[in-house]
Amino acid sequence: MKLTILGYHSATPRENANPTSQVLEIKNHFFLIDCGEGTQVQLRKHKVSFSKIKHIFISHLHGDHVFGLIGLVSTFRLLGRTSDLYIHGPKGIQELIEVQLKLSQSRIDYNLIFNELEGNQSQVVFEDQKVVVTSIPLKHRIYTNGYLFSEKPSERRLNAPASHDAHIDKAYFSKLKQGYDVTNNLGQLIKNEEVTLDPPRAKSYAYCSDTAFSTSIVPLINKSNVLYHEATFLNEDEDLARKTLHSTAAQAAEIAKLAHVQQLILGHFSSRYDDEDRFLKEAGAIFKPTFLAENGKVFEW
Repeated sequence: MKLTILGYHSATPRENANPTSQVLEIKNHFFLIDCGEGTQVQLRKHKVSFSKIKHIFISHLHGDHVFGLIGLVSTFRLLGRTSDLYIHGPKGIQELIEVQLKLSQSRIDYNLIFNELEGNQSQVVFEDQKVVVTSIPLKHRIYTNGYLFSEKPSERRLNAPASHDAHIDKAYFSKLKQGYDVTNNLGQLIKNEEVTLDPPRAKSYAYCSDTAFSTSIVPLINKSNVLYHEATFLNEDEDLARKTLHSTAAQAAEIAKLAHVQQLILGHFSSRYDDEDRFLKEAGAIFKPTFLAENGKVFEW
């Protein structure tokens, strides 16, 4: 998996810090996650092909997560897009985009397919043969979801020397990779685990956008390889986090610790703080490894 941070700041853009947006590369998919102002400029800057983006996942309808979307939708038309574009997000995302297109008398020459989410239970948002994306219900001022992006388990790996020694015909190798026991050339039943190896562990990425501290998400993100969790405030302003339904860096770290994730990325920092390293220090005292999101920063695992 490869994650590119396009923007990581909270509501007001800065000269060197855009609002929230990310691109996740997973099993030949390029998933755009949230789309704050300046997202398409950041896509250009970091050389992400517009044509590779077929699915966009929006967490909620606050402007710093969605105000860049109509511009991107319009640019796709100018670039001659013909392939379908899927937009997954809260109920209302379709009306938001269609009203802007209507009032600006803009047209598009490709299909916009909306998948509007409702309800407060985790649900499958997207699935194909290699990847499944599920929602992570969050607690914010408006209806909000995070997303868990998971690889599906790969086929088992063939232990070639063991298969040869067990006198298994090559015609059965595909069955072995699928996990079946097979009969060898001597008429003997060979147990799958005797001639195959476990596949690589499937990888996952949990994206938790704006949210109050809530342990209810822990079972949904348990043992994820990477967790992105908002950290708008420091602990000294925990009262503001509580009032605005945001989280502190320490609270994000506590979630990472409880969920036994492998690494934590912090983002969505309030502009009230001049030194973002304070977020790293606060969270790092509770959970390691912790990293700060930065414009253009790439994480691979």
